[in-house]
Amino acid sequence: MGTSNSYGGQGGGTPLIPSWLGPDPQAPAAPLVPLGPDPGPIDLTAPAIPPAPERPAMPAAADPKRFSGTRGNFTRFVSSGGGDRRSLGRAVSGYVSRSAGGAKQAAQRMGSSRAAGAGLLRFLTSAVSGGVREALRALNLESLAGRPIEEIFLGLTDYVCPDGGTVDEGIAREAFIETIADLAESGITDLDSLTIDQTQTIFELYATNAIEARLCNDIGANAINLPSDAQQVAEIQSQLRDFISRGVADALTSARAALQALTPENVLGFVNSVYEQAFGILQSLGESEADRA
Repeated sequence: MGTSNSYGGQGGGTPLIPSWLGPDPQAPAAPLVPLGPDPGPIDLTAPAIPPAPERPAMPAAADPKRFSGTRGNFTRFVSSGGGDRRSLGRAVSGYVSRSAGGAKQAAQRMGSSRAAGAGLLRFLTSAVSGGVREALRALNLESLAGRPIEEIFLGLTDYVCPDGGTVDEGIAREAFIETIADLAESGITDLDSLTIDQTQTIFELYATNAIEARLCNDIGANAINLPSDAQQVAEIQSQLRDFISRGVADALTSARAALQALTPENVLGFVNSVYEQAFGILQSLGESEADRA
């Protein structure tokens, strides 16, 4: 306290019982306590401590430079104002094949966006089969029945993609908000007459937004400087979105029969399959674009 120097604590080499701490000569000897009857020999056959449970091996560290080539190609595409389609193709195909480790691994990287997509599809298929009011009642959101589609979807936000603090959860939520904004442009304005075709369109919008957000977060964060020209920025974003949308649309078209036969139990598997197929198609589209003369 006051002006005295603070004490930094004992050094790591200080013994547990320091040499200067001897017996107190002033302290009286402790009285002897009777031990009682001899307890007999000590049992040394106590059960052994069970072994520690086996835990899964730590995954191998990824190549820290696996995004560098993809970022370089995407930077060239951006710097061209959207004119260098070959660099866009190399960026997308390189992202799937090298940065993410293939279509299956890329789909797994979607994380929360897979769960959110499954939640969205469960609601939509329920609305098609039993009506919007019943689908909302099952979520305790019946008060939204009859409201405009944008209000209904805003009310569904916490069900589809609960708010969280991770980047992955933020991507899922951002993609859903973007999907709400896209609904009017897609011509879907009434959930009461929702069809399976419209269900496919809504999920296509969501999956496209989610993949775009995931890709930009992985290869664009702190690495890509967009042009100052707003028109060029819009063109770049439009081309990237259209490119991703083609892959998602093709994947959903091939999975049309599975979409019509969806049950609550197989929705997540369907979503995982669509993401994996979409990334595989995007890799092929990117390679074709990169090979164009």
